[in-house]
Amino acid sequence: MRDVTPSLIDELTSVVSRAAAAILTARAGTLAPRRKADSSPVTAADEASEQIILDGLQQALPGVPVVSEEAGAPADLTGETFALVDPLDGTRELLAGRDEFCINLAVVWGGRAQIGIMSSPTAGLVWRTAAGGGAERLRLTPGAPASTVAECRQIVPRSWPATGAIAAVSRSHLDVSTKAFLAKIPGVAPIASGSALKLCRVAEGAADVYPRLSTVSQWDVAAGDAIVTAAGGKVTTPAGAPLAYGGGAGGFLVPGFIAWGDPSAAHRLGLAKGQGESVS
Repeated sequence: MRDVTPSLIDELTSVVSRAAAAILTARAGTLAPRRKADSSPVTAADEASEQIILDGLQQALPGVPVVSEEAGAPADLTGETFALVDPLDGTRELLAGRDEFCINLAVVWGGRAQIGIMSSPTAGLVWRTAAGGGAERLRLTPGAPASTVAECRQIVPRSWPATGAIAAVSRSHLDVSTKAFLAKIPGVAPIASGSALKLCRVAEGAADVYPRLSTVSQWDVAAGDAIVTAAGGKVTTPAGAPLAYGGGAGGFLVPGFIAWGDPSAAHRLGLAKGQGESVS
């Protein structure tokens, strides 16, 4: 694994930028959607983005295995360092004509997501962990290299507000457990949207909490976990433990998660101890 230098972060950002441009090109043409074996949709945009990211990772991180939503995991995956890729998170939103889709790229070592880069192709925005610590949001034209960034600003979550707390929730996966969890937070206003961009909202202070209390693939959350954590927030399992990444017996899955902008909020709201029992 290379040192996490500004040049590496920029190189990975440029890879994601090229993938964002490929998604927009495919969106303007023929998406050719079809159903995968698990009945979830995949399109030409997913495939074009993934190919660019896989090729780019070979150059940026030679020898580092890649686990991707479409390509899966290599059969010989060993070691603690690997990349997790969702080349297009929110395919259903794309097919519905909404802009709530994104690209997720994370690098994992020691069981934790250490590098995270996410892109909203339609907004021309990139969120990422910064090489020197913290997290930042860039305004970057899809397809442009990171060296041409138009705007870069550090992002931080906000402290839990006395009133007007905002919960980001899934448009497609708002289940009974998540609703029960939200019912325990006084005065919280849920705002539904698609894709892992909700994690970016927590990282930059536009939302205060994002609960997803059902099993989710690691490539859906790893990049956002890295960004929220680097920004100063916290992402845990529903039971309050840090998220762990890797294959293991259960495959590349996590048992749901809760992202907090303010790391102390769960304790202050009385939800830190036994979160798993309180929302099940």
